[in-house]
Amino acid sequence: MDKTTQQSPYILEMKDITKEFPGVKALDKVNFRVKRGEIHCLVGENGAGKSTLMKVLSGVWPHGSYSGDILLNGSVQTFYHTQDSEKAGIAIIYQELALIPELSVYENIFLGHEIHKRGLVDWNETIIKSGELLERVRLKVNPEVKVKELGVGKQQLVEIAKAFSKNIDLLILDEPTAALNDDDSENLMMLLKELKAEGITSIMISHKLREVIKIADTVTVIRDGQTICSLDAAAGEVTEQALIRNMVGRAIHDIFPKRAPKERGEVVLEVKNWNAYDPAAGRSILKEMNLKVHKGEVVGVAGLIGAGRTELAYSLFGNPRHYQISGQLFMYGQAVTFRQPREAIQAGLAYVTEDRKREGLILIQDVKNNLSLANLKKLSRRGVVNENDEINTAVQYKNALTIKTPSLEQTIGNLSGGNQQKVSIGKWLFTEPKILILDEPTRGIDVGAKYEIYTIMNKLIDQGLSIIMISSELPEVLSMSDRIYVVSEGRITGEVNAAEATQDKIMELATM
Repeated sequence: MDKTTQQSPYILEMKDITKEFPGVKALDKVNFRVKRGEIHCLVGENGAGKSTLMKVLSGVWPHGSYSGDILLNGSVQTFYHTQDSEKAGIAIIYQELALIPELSVYENIFLGHEIHKRGLVDWNETIIKSGELLERVRLKVNPEVKVKELGVGKQQLVEIAKAFSKNIDLLILDEPTAALNDDDSENLMMLLKELKAEGITSIMISHKLREVIKIADTVTVIRDGQTICSLDAAAGEVTEQALIRNMVGRAIHDIFPKRAPKERGEVVLEVKNWNAYDPAAGRSILKEMNLKVHKGEVVGVAGLIGAGRTELAYSLFGNPRHYQISGQLFMYGQAVTFRQPREAIQAGLAYVTEDRKREGLILIQDVKNNLSLANLKKLSRRGVVNENDEINTAVQYKNALTIKTPSLEQTIGNLSGGNQQKVSIGKWLFTEPKILILDEPTRGIDVGAKYEIYTIMNKLIDQGLSIIMISSELPEVLSMSDRIYVVSEGRITGEVNAAEATQDKIMELATM
């Protein structure tokens, strides 16, 4: 390494990076520089090019498939595989964790680069080294436990331990806290600060702006495949308004659009003494729940991950997980029993899942097919789908929900997260529901798309729909709900009017 390189404050420089896909320029002369030993956040709307840029850096998109230069410690790099970037000291952790649930923690940590002794895997040394790495990331678990027995937050730390088993200098995290509760998110933020003190450089992609403001030394904003700016936290440049303005190209003074208050309507859904036992887990997951939903209101459901919120949604929506249920469910004052989701849909209940990629959408199909998926019967004549009706329906919801797509034939897996979420909502609106359950409606989407989802919710309420909104984001629950039920360990521990609710009050009830 020459003297000039040693004096450079930048561990990474990406110069004029351009990456094209058929019909789309994902990156257009992007420039990105990261100082040695800093926490550098990369933000932008869904589809802005953040993940594509990191895939170029890590070798997922190999040298030759893009134009521009990557400089690491002042030297130009040509990564043809992810193994090349790992050898150079770069590790990337994706939002969808790459762990094997049935293997132990230590097997996952050293998978693909096992410790050998005399031609055989040295399992004793592997366990010892894994224990040291787990201690480094402050995770107190037995290395021999299977990964599937750990929560998402602990699995995230296992991924980081796995990265450190490869002697890295630059750690990239893509939406690392998207599926974490507040405690696990805080723990991860503290760990990144500790790693910074050790000289490890981190690049973090995140849509959680408060988190970005709290941890970042520098923030780079990308919009429409181009570098917009880099902001210095020490100079006071990293503010929520500055980030939003640069991300979406305009100011959004309140990301939670206001909704005019109105009188509470009739009770459209009521749950009495609701219990659910999960045979697969061998435990009770819902216990003596009682709740009401009125016409034209948003009922928030808050609580920690694992409290039973999603399980409640499944149990109401035709019980697809086959829980053993007792209690009573009423819609518009009439007792109902749903043995499968089809019966719930016919009664006017719809459920937008928290996991749009695995349960909500068929990613290899196009926008048109996904929008019509939940109500094909309406478009069919003698078992054959009328394609003209399907196209007209898709156009209607594309326009109503402002879904940004090159065409209705676009494969949905190629859309941004925010537009995928709009399609997921549109799919269920096509069933003409009276009550809509939204489970984590803005998970993994940017601030501009969040604002659009909230605006859609307000329009639906104005049209007379009722919404049950499950969310882990307390500002979202507090700002979008009329009333809030808090769930802890399968029980409803409190009901609070939104006007009187605070984050402290919700957290107090969530930990009872």
